Amino acid sequence: MKKTAAEELYYLMYLGRKFEYAAKEYYLKGNISGFLHLDIGQEGFSVAAMKAFKKGDVFTTYREHVLAIARGMEPKVVMAELFGKESGVSKGRGGSMHLFEPKLDFYGGDAIVGGQIVNAVGCAYARKYQESENAVMVIFGDGASNGGAFFESLNISSAWQLPLLFLCENNEYAIGTKITRVSHFEKQSNKAKPYMRTIEVDGMDALAVYEAVAEANRYILDGNGPCFVEAMTCRYEGHSIADANSYRSAEEMKICKERDPIQRLKKDLIESFSSSDEVIANLEKKAEDEIEKAVEFALNSKEPDVSTLYDNVFCKECGNVVS
Repeated sequence: MKKTAAEELYYLMYLGRKFEYAAKEYYLKGNISGFLHLDIGQEGFSVAAMKAFKKGDVFTTYREHVLAIARGMEPKVVMAELFGKESGVSKGRGGSMHLFEPKLDFYGGDAIVGGQIVNAVGCAYARKYQESENAVMVIFGDGASNGGAFFESLNISSAWQLPLLFLCENNEYAIGTKITRVSHFEKQSNKAKPYMRTIEVDGMDALAVYEAVAEANRYILDGNGPCFVEAMTCRYEGHSIADANSYRSAEEMKICKERDPIQRLKKDLIESFSSSDEVIANLEKKAEDEIEKAVEFALNSKEPDVSTLYDNVFCKECGNVVS
């Protein structure tokens, strides 16, 4: 990886964390309502995966703020969406869990656990039928790997050799349930091994995640069928803002935070890429300024007009199926 690319990863990771801290702050102030799932601690995974995949369709879980920004969404339109404002990426209709931008091939925020996996299989089938040169990537948590549709997706994508990258973000918890309580093993890639090639990676190491996703994408684009990548991560917050995270001990959280992906990449920038302290400080300042602008934009944006409440509920071109 080039130095400029590594510095971009750091900028986006730092930006993502500042975004999430701001989202938490303004949720507690009452500016954001509904569900809020924070990605604090997992920014290395989210940013590196998006930058490594480059082109192609992306389906994600609802913990997607950092994923969306790394994909190319402006922080201000993501923040405005969380605030429920008309200027948000989904015009305030989707909120935290439904960030969706077809122009970026980003179909994020399926509120049904694992619901995005079957959608991605359908998209991968379509892309193969269309002879597309790009793959499809679907991101999901370890908890989603216990659903029946997950195994059906593994089977059909393998049987039909679909260009699909399964990317499992294993933070070891499905809300508050430890994965080993509901699965025979901690590594969920074991479920995929009978079907396809699997790659395991430290999800707290952004550079390693980048290489793993890039390798999997190359493998798929070479016509080898689907690939499963599992990244072991650790979130610092509870499952959502409503989760006090009380099921994890102080010792567990201490070990978790000692693996911090931002500090890890910062060290790599200095030791392996010879980035100066000044350059790193400028990247951090740039990110902080960007988040300040995003919050200001969201605060000053208009609420959706009540007269538009039923807009886009039905497809205008679907008169033959919707009366």
